[in-house]
Amino acid sequence: MGKDKNKDKDKDKDKDTISKINTGINPEDRQAIADGLSRLLADTYTLYLKTHNFHWNVTGPMFQTLHLMFEQQYTELALAVDMIAERIRALGYPAPATYSEFSQLSSIEETLGVPKAKEMIQLLVEGQEAVVRTARSVFPTVDAANDEPTADLLTQRMHIHEKTAWMLRSLLEE
Repeated sequence: MGKDKNKDKDKDKDKDTISKINTGINPEDRQAIADGLSRLLADTYTLYLKTHNFHWNVTGPMFQTLHLMFEQQYTELALAVDMIAERIRALGYPAPATYSEFSQLSSIEETLGVPKAKEMIQLLVEGQEAVVRTARSVFPTVDAANDEPTADLLTQRMHIHEKTAWMLRSLLEE
């Protein structure tokens, strides 16, 4: 019973904190933006895990190239996860941070087993494009709320993911 009372107190405290934030974005818009960013965070983290997995497990004639490329990509994704989570916190909401939350929020499916290198590349193209779609889906709410910091973050993320998808797709051309 005591744990439930503590959870209720924590929720009340969070609501008090959220209601005191006055940055020019109303609480409903901040909630909608934080929800969208939570989906973006989940997609980004899922893509990070997939990319890191492929970095560890890639084989074949393109091993060295892909191993290094995947390392650059998962390192960039790790930094992005932090930026997205911190923006959610700046809006006054907790950032999702568990595998179960990410699996519920992400539009990117896990890859079981170890695919061949070419399939890894294709799966990463699809993951990069999924992140772009998720970022783009949040943009109308962000734009309507005049949330320039989040708009800037989304624009940067879309640019990076579109460019990475293009580079990966280039490896699939014969």
